[in-house]
Amino acid sequence: MSTTAVRPPEELLLGLARALRASGVTVTADRERAYLTAVATAGIQDIHAVFHAGRATLCGSPADLERHDIVFAEWFGKQDAVALHTMRLPSNSEPMGLLDAGESDNELDGENPIAQASAHEVLRHRDVASLSAREKAELARLFARLRPMAPSRPSHRHTPTRHGELDPRRTLREMLRHLGEPGPVRWRARPTRSRRIILLIDVSGSMTAYAYALLRLAHRYVSSGLPVEAFTLGTRLTHVTRPLQALDADHAIAGAGDAIPDWSGGTRLADGLRFFLDQWGRRGMARGAVVIVFSDGWERGEPEALGEQVRRLRALAHRVVWVNPHRGLPGYAPIQGGIVAVLPHCDDFLAGHSLATFEELTEVVARA
Repeated sequence: MSTTAVRPPEELLLGLARALRASGVTVTADRERAYLTAVATAGIQDIHAVFHAGRATLCGSPADLERHDIVFAEWFGKQDAVALHTMRLPSNSEPMGLLDAGESDNELDGENPIAQASAHEVLRHRDVASLSAREKAELARLFARLRPMAPSRPSHRHTPTRHGELDPRRTLREMLRHLGEPGPVRWRARPTRSRRIILLIDVSGSMTAYAYALLRLAHRYVSSGLPVEAFTLGTRLTHVTRPLQALDADHAIAGAGDAIPDWSGGTRLADGLRFFLDQWGRRGMARGAVVIVFSDGWERGEPEALGEQVRRLRALAHRVVWVNPHRGLPGYAPIQGGIVAVLPHCDDFLAGHSLATFEELTEVVARA
């Protein structure tokens, strides 16, 4: 929140700590004291130092970092950020002394800044499996903001250009045309092309809560005009690129749902990947492509078989990205047999439980 008058620095800093506590972060009095000490040491005039001091002292988990960034952006509005540059903590006071001795850890500001934060910004970080029907409808509209981009690769052929590397053949031909006299120097370059993107989406029972959001993400990719192919994995492999090409996202997802015979069924990831590699991948679809697997790694068969198929996939693809919705949840650890088996063959292991993580995924894919 922004202020209309210059507020004491300790009030601003402690206000942020209480706002974080109100948003669900466990901010104790010790953490508040550590925060004040860190800011006093780094310098309150530097807004970036204040930001990173809060991350280092007030947060205890990756989920806390996300909440901190949201609350910080709202609490230190433009006016407060400018005011920080002219503020100084009292030189004759100990930072720890700024806290009242009788203050309770559960005491909250009368105002909850998280309630004033942008509803869209908060929704971006929510777990899609926990959203209400109204929130899911609003999130569906936010998906339109996603701008998927394909990574580029150099073409195998050179083309004439005005700048680039010397083209000796064309330059020599120009000299021969002039009977050996020096002629114009010719240049060439290798243009870039978009890499193919392969989406493999687990729609088994353990992934049901995320399947609709993942198919909506797949629709954004398929309808973007990029070279994208989409498949679903369950007890079998289903090619869903064609139904996802519909312009309307809801119609596209409904069409894909009609085409998927094993929705919310069992899980045979190894068999599905083997079929993809034998029928599609080795024929060229996966060669040099960026392959994204959306799955929690729960495998009905042997984890070693799943690891072997991902190893084969990695040998063909340019990059393999594994997206696990549970990775972004507090307390998650990659200890499942399937995940342990595939991680050595994956280039990236990302979360995929919120719109914010989907945005991160599009950036990782674009840089692949």
